[in-house]
Amino acid sequence: QGQLAESGGGSVQSGGSLRLSCAASGFPYNTYCMAWFRQAPGKEREGVAAIDSDGTTRYAESVKGRFTISQDNAKTTLYLQMNSLKPEDTSKYYCAAAYYHGEYCLSLDPVYEFNYWGQGTQVTVSS
Repeated sequence: QGQLAESGGGSVQSGGSLRLSCAASGFPYNTYCMAWFRQAPGKEREGVAAIDSDGTTRYAESVKGRFTISQDNAKTTLYLQMNSLKPEDTSKYYCAAAYYHGEYCLSLDPVYEFNYWGQGTQVTVSS
């Protein structure tokens, strides 16, 4: 059974940076498409960034130019570097793994089924 565990969340001031990590285990990480989602209280889950097994990346418009998704295949770890953080980035961030590739994953549409989800890590940005 696959597992994902996020870490690195916290509280920062507007303009600050954080790096989230997601440790994967129990499934062939290198063959999955990985993504970050976020969900704030009372709001729908939204896709933030995705990286496919061939290295193709995709970002939500709201984070493009500020966030960078990357992965260390040897360590089966996914990262999200978040710079120039804004109060509207405040949310719980989740990593997810999808067996299917291409637009299924890169579209960042939460309607598509991702096979594994982490428990989430809270990011709070104060103004």
